[in-house]
Amino acid sequence: MKKHYDFSNAVRNPYAKRLKKQLTIRLDEETLAYFQDLARELSLPYQTLMNMYLRECAAERRRPHWASPQLPKRANTYEDSPSQETKTSSALKNRTPRQSANKKQRHR
Repeated sequence: MKKHYDFSNAVRNPYAKRLKKQLTIRLDEETLAYFQDLARELSLPYQTLMNMYLRECAAERRRPHWASPQLPKRANTYEDSPSQETKTSSALKNRTPRQSANKKQRHR
């Protein structure tokens, strides 16, 4: 082994973004057996096969069939609900004289 290495012409790893993160996961035996058998058929390590499958699901934004569909976010419009002025005026109309007096005292 050399005492000194020259890294002045070194090139960064272009695959560094795809480095894997170690993870502990609990799977039921049937699921694990399925992927191990399929990996044997395809001559791949089963963890590689599982990663490839999950990456494909993520790329396609695939959701489980039993998950509720994600509804698109609705624009914030006030057409369906009363305006702020209507809400405020109806709240004031429903106040008793005592509530109105207490409200005025708090604002002083």
